Amino acid sequence: MNSAALLIDSNIWLERLLDQDRASEVERFLAETPSELLYITDFALHSICLILQRVNQPDTLRVFVNDLFSQGGVKLVRLNPSDIHNIVDVIQEFELDFDDAYQYVAAEKFGLTIVSFDADFNRTARGHKLPGDILQQRYSECEE
Repeated sequence: MNSAALLIDSNIWLERLLDQDRASEVERFLAETPSELLYITDFALHSICLILQRVNQPDTLRVFVNDLFSQGGVKLVRLNPSDIHNIVDVIQEFELDFDDAYQYVAAEKFGLTIVSFDADFNRTARGHKLPGDILQQRYSECEE
């Protein structure tokens, strides 16, 4: 995997899909980041599907999946049952819940940078980036 490859947490996608407070930041980040650098876990995808179904937005779900995989180049990553041991270790080591630990192990396994609004990743060795951090870093590199 590319060191610039980004694992996008479900809260980033949902921020935009549900037009929440930081939706414009996410929209700009997604517009300015090549989709071939974006990854999503199967767990995050299914979580988003459940949430959009819960808030009765089936059309949003259809458009989202189409935009990610048919129109865009976002890549889906998944963990194997054998990775559950690593997830449990991460839960215990960093006091994360299961979904955060799943994201963490996937990022570690595939060499991805986690992009999330979840501050719980601050307790981990890998940490995380905010969408604005990625944009700022990209602009700083361009100015050099």
